[in-house]
Amino acid sequence: MRPEDCPGSCPFVQARDPALDFPVGQLRRVARVEAEDDGDVDETKRNVLKLLAVAGLVGAGAGGLVGGTLQYVQPPTVGISSFPLTQLLDVDGAALTVDKVESEYSVDTENLYIFNYPLRNEPNFLLNLSPSNGEQPSASNPGAWNVPYGVGTNKSIVAYSAICQHLGCPAPAIAYYPPGVCSQTFNTPNMPSQPFYIHCSCHGSTYDPANSANNLTGPAVLPLPQVLLQVDEATGNLSAYNEIGPTVNGHLNTLQGDYSVGSTSQLANETPIHLCFFGPLS
Repeated sequence: MRPEDCPGSCPFVQARDPALDFPVGQLRRVARVEAEDDGDVDETKRNVLKLLAVAGLVGAGAGGLVGGTLQYVQPPTVGISSFPLTQLLDVDGAALTVDKVESEYSVDTENLYIFNYPLRNEPNFLLNLSPSNGEQPSASNPGAWNVPYGVGTNKSIVAYSAICQHLGCPAPAIAYYPPGVCSQTFNTPNMPSQPFYIHCSCHGSTYDPANSANNLTGPAVLPLPQVLLQVDEATGNLSAYNEIGPTVNGHLNTLQGDYSVGSTSQLANETPIHLCFFGPLS
């Protein structure tokens, strides 16, 4: 059966539209039936596009915010690759020499003399543990000669970190206590009774400056890092060139956490905080 002979109800065969019955080769205009436009479809599409655009902007902004936040949460690491050779300067800005230290400072010096090394945020004590009278140390003449890594005439000039190894309290909360300040003695290998020490008023940690700043009382369990000093044979100038011991408290690495002090570091005179409290808080 030909399609044109099939009635409109013929199964599987669509009824032929009479409007299409015209001779082959003859052009005929056929009207296009437009769908009724009630505005819903276009408005919906428009709203969806707007939402996508806004979401993209919010996403970009959130990404920038998260990126900025991460930048502050995880700041770029700053530091140096090796210990610098840093000449020490006195409080007046002049070169610090062994002669100046031995004439101006002694085991009885109460004020703190601080210099930064190897980074700008790593303060250190400069100490001369020799008795002020220049005589050999004894029980009646407190002081120390031949201190580990000491320099100077009697190897009594040393330098230690001025940041407590317990919770990181810096000077002047951690301070050097000369003989006669806060009468407290400790039995040490160097002297039967040693009346000078480094003590932190934050929680009571105490260190022995005559013995590599090892611990005398807790709660700190690590000694203070020690800055190594050297003397220029021609001029007598003092320089820092290395640091030994544990990492400076508050730093993942003693060489990381700030910028280098550079080629010179000047002493600063600070008034200590002396509190006669020893041992951990209860």
